[in-house]
Amino acid sequence: MRIGELAALLRVSTRTVRHYHHQGVLPEPSRRANGYREYGIRDAIALARVRRLVELGLSLEEAGDLVADDRGKELPEILAGIDADLARQEREIRARRSRLAELLRQAESGALGPDDTASSELVAFLRKVDVPSSKAAAWDRDVLVLLDSMTPAPDRERSSARFATLAADPAMTALGHDFYRRLDELAGAVPDDVRIEPLASALAAYTTEHLLTDPTPGPPDWSAESVEPFLHELAPAQAEVIRQVVRLLTDRKVSTP
Repeated sequence: MRIGELAALLRVSTRTVRHYHHQGVLPEPSRRANGYREYGIRDAIALARVRRLVELGLSLEEAGDLVADDRGKELPEILAGIDADLARQEREIRARRSRLAELLRQAESGALGPDDTASSELVAFLRKVDVPSSKAAAWDRDVLVLLDSMTPAPDRERSSARFATLAADPAMTALGHDFYRRLDELAGAVPDDVRIEPLASALAAYTTEHLLTDPTPGPPDWSAESVEPFLHELAPAQAEVIRQVVRLLTDRKVSTP
């Protein structure tokens, strides 16, 4: 296929494809005897991977390094890797739909009102710690509201009391702002950034001291796998912070801050 056909296939402009060539992210095929450059399925796969990695928050240089790993692989191996990635996404979508089904069940049974998906105490807490310009704060708000709306009635009263206590403490508001700032700073970082582990440890310690005050370690489905559906909107380094927090909470290997 020609460059225009490749660009149309991936819904990008030919200018974008040429820019990736210029940046060394996407290999440029040699010209054929007819003077045209001919692209194949490997080029389409490489372009698709670059676009997906960039959308996830990686720089072109980082995306190029990852795509370069495919150049030494045979086509069946590359396709098998894509199939495995699609299977993972399918599992995440099923998990998200399962949680939404539970919300729907609660709404249909009258456990949730149309405008009452979170306790007033949680809403007050979120207003205290909200940072309108922070994407991390917006993500945390959405997740907390979803989880709170799915909390069984006997446990919801205790969680509401905890959020009321946190909202009344100015130090907790400042700490929340600091956590969001540090998460936002990781939006363009690599998944092994040195700032990830300290932030994950601090968040796990905070959660243990202020939110998981019950004797049990939390919901029985807390695991790195169960939290994946919530991470699709985060950059790779931010998602890794949350994964490490969940692992720490699951293992209960956290100290007080």
